[in-house]
Amino acid sequence: MITIAVDAMGGDHAPKSEVEGSLRAVRNLDVRVILVGREQIIREELDLHGKWEHLPIEIVHASEVITMEDSAAKAMRSKKDSSIRVATRLVREGLAAGVVSGGNTGAVMATAKMVQGMIRGVERPALATAFPTLKGTPTVLVDVGANVDASAKMLAQFAFMGNIYSRAIFSIHRPRVGLLSIGEEEHKGNALTHATTPLLKQLALNFIGNVEGRDLYTGLADVIVCDGFIGNVALKVSEGLVEVFRHMLKESLSSTITRQVGAALAKNAFADLKKRTDYSEYGGAPLLGVKGVCIICHGRSNANAILNAIRVAAEYSSKRVNEKIEEGLADLGEST
Repeated sequence: MITIAVDAMGGDHAPKSEVEGSLRAVRNLDVRVILVGREQIIREELDLHGKWEHLPIEIVHASEVITMEDSAAKAMRSKKDSSIRVATRLVREGLAAGVVSGGNTGAVMATAKMVQGMIRGVERPALATAFPTLKGTPTVLVDVGANVDASAKMLAQFAFMGNIYSRAIFSIHRPRVGLLSIGEEEHKGNALTHATTPLLKQLALNFIGNVEGRDLYTGLADVIVCDGFIGNVALKVSEGLVEVFRHMLKESLSSTITRQVGAALAKNAFADLKKRTDYSEYGGAPLLGVKGVCIICHGRSNANAILNAIRVAAEYSSKRVNEKIEEGLADLGEST
């Protein structure tokens, strides 16, 4: 049974979503969960869900909480008993295979990098997020915010790690890897994309060349690589667009569908669309390149998102994604 530590104080609705999601996980998955945070508050929330003591779930106390307003560097120095610090320490000490957190993204990344450590050969960690596509299989975008500036070598490593992640978690045999640019032609782009292209061609990847922003959703590529600045902008634009589109579609359906049968069909279609575009179905973004597992969730994560983040963390560990990354980078040697 794989053990996952959950930062119970991290999200906007903590510890409600974290506790409910963890209870769902231990009841439906072959996992054990350690809830990390202020013990009394967590215990009170657990008690709201009835008897839980017989379940594979426990509490580890952490007296401090890093808020969304805290600076990552300052919080790491001053809050050494924070819930995320204690949770990552459990991973470092081998008491948990991974950590899940919906807290301050910068603080979670910095803490995981410092406490859990980096996989040998990885220059910088990268956040990977899955996007739904027209083809039904997700596209993994790497990086979506861990590195606002990146070198060509870093992008090559991001592509390599994203390729392994796509194969392991989404069972895509030979992921098509694309480089995010402003045009499909190789001569288009900027200095970074021009420097990255020859490196990607050298790797043992199914590199398909440049792809454009729209290809995040077309399914043309299974893995798309970019620097964290561009990736984070793409992620936030996508989140906003999905929310607006859902709202506009709901309004349009309400004003145009009047017959009962038509309304029922529209309701079912809308529910299906919502599920296909719901971030909570993917759980969270893995921080590729750190030792152990670190899944960073949206601050607004609900119980379903926490459940799926725990599921992804367990799969990531059981499928030895980190070991495959380290072995692959060792084989690459100086080619990246």
